[in-house]
Amino acid sequence: MTSQAAIHVLTLTPFYPSRDDERGGFIAEPLGEFGALGLRFSVIAVRPLHKNRVLPSVTAPPASWIRYPTFPGNRGLASAGRLLFWRMRSLVRQVHKEHHIDILHAHAPLPCGEAARLLSRDLNIPFAVTVHGLDAYLTEQVAGRAGQRCAELCRRIYQQAGRIVCISEQVRQRVLAQLPHLENTEVVYNGVDPALFFPPENLPEGDPIIASVGSLISIKGHDRTLRALAKLSGEFPTLRCRIIGEGAELGRLQDLTRQLNISGRVEFLGHQTRLQVAQVLRGSSIFALPSHYEGLGCAYLEAMASGLPAIACRGQGIQEVIRHAENGFLLTEQAAERTVHELADTLRILLKNPELRRRIGAAARQTVVERYTLRHQAQGLLRAYLPICRGSLA
Repeated sequence: MTSQAAIHVLTLTPFYPSRDDERGGFIAEPLGEFGALGLRFSVIAVRPLHKNRVLPSVTAPPASWIRYPTFPGNRGLASAGRLLFWRMRSLVRQVHKEHHIDILHAHAPLPCGEAARLLSRDLNIPFAVTVHGLDAYLTEQVAGRAGQRCAELCRRIYQQAGRIVCISEQVRQRVLAQLPHLENTEVVYNGVDPALFFPPENLPEGDPIIASVGSLISIKGHDRTLRALAKLSGEFPTLRCRIIGEGAELGRLQDLTRQLNISGRVEFLGHQTRLQVAQVLRGSSIFALPSHYEGLGCAYLEAMASGLPAIACRGQGIQEVIRHAENGFLLTEQAAERTVHELADTLRILLKNPELRRRIGAAARQTVVERYTLRHQAQGLLRAYLPICRGSLA
């Protein structure tokens, strides 16, 4: 058997940072730790033909960008994997010829997991697939017969993969709900760079600020945060909120701030660079994202690394990281109005007690440093790779 340094991982991903959109850092950033672990990597980032071309990121590891034909929206997912396979087959063969690939690592079952399954069969290379969200079989994204077809494909992919990497135990249970006898699942939590996301030396002075980071879509619960802010506005007249993210809910959320008479207290910052996100978090007092559909949630980890008390909902992947009232706070997921009351009560306690904010924030930071850094994530991926790529190293 050759040395561990010979392991070459080919990452296939629909999520990867570009010059105009830095989302996908949870894929790119751990790759920087691979070299220290004796791993080589190549990256193929994929994008549908009907979407605009992207300019490669100047900060993420280099990737080959592939555009592939598919129907717009989620209705094309059932056929996208096979189309992607045919589009990338020659490129992967060339990479394999030049630098032997030991494992294919696909992110998300469709389209990349299906493409990896077909490439694995074509080239006799083992493959792993990471499941990033709670919709493990894509039936909540895709309705009707197309959704049933997606679920069938996902089951086939999971059964044939050497490893199914799940970003939380919550996600792993979603996978096992349909395939309870699978023995190839492994939890590898996402990590964060504590050198980029770190706390200020002292608690921020000036107006208290609630920070939130997440796409402006209904599942993120931004409306709950705004309603909680409105409940506290009389008690904390200088309290403000900054929301980072883009999405279809922007207009509705802006209308809500006017209805609640808090529009002067809320800033919708839109897209921000990773550095800008880190700076906003360092200048904030509390992080709140009462989302009700999170496989894990990198935004919580970034806030915790920044020394902020993070508020999330129970029943999501992040409850495996946050210990209630020790390194963050967990709301009971229930009727929206009840959640708003509970969020407002939690915010009130934290706003009235700076020392509690400091203590919880310090514990949050320590949690990340001890278990949820990029190095921890890369080490977890290595543990997932080794059992399935040993044969290719013989």
